[in-house]
Amino acid sequence: MMTGDQIELVQESFAHVLPAAAGAAHTFYDRLFTLAPETRALFRGDIDDQGRKLFLTLAAVVDALDQLEKVVPVARALAIRHVGYGVEERHYSIVGVALIETLRGALGVRFNPETEAAWTSAYAILSGVMMSAANETASVKHVVAA
Repeated sequence: MMTGDQIELVQESFAHVLPAAAGAAHTFYDRLFTLAPETRALFRGDIDDQGRKLFLTLAAVVDALDQLEKVVPVARALAIRHVGYGVEERHYSIVGVALIETLRGALGVRFNPETEAAWTSAYAILSGVMMSAANETASVKHVVAA
């Protein structure tokens, strides 16, 4: 669970990144594809469009961090779609690293240890929900196929 201070740090820092979302999205995907080149094949559409979707999703999640009951169903649905795209559980940690590195670069000195810890906590909650939903989906598909 995140504290109120952590939620505030995530929301305030994201407000500073949002005006440069297109550049941050490019940085994120460059970092992701460097860390895990095989993930490039998971993106079939326009990467600029994907970047817009990423930041719209992040904005919705960041805005609702104090109301996780609203975020969880959206995160679960997103994870289920990601299973169909070929996303694997190991990709979630790589995405987390790419996200934190992107935020560090975009925020500079604003990305202090407290802000990094808050983002790490937020991503751990979100990715945990998503991995759980993805694993449940994979289990159901495995049972149905058997």
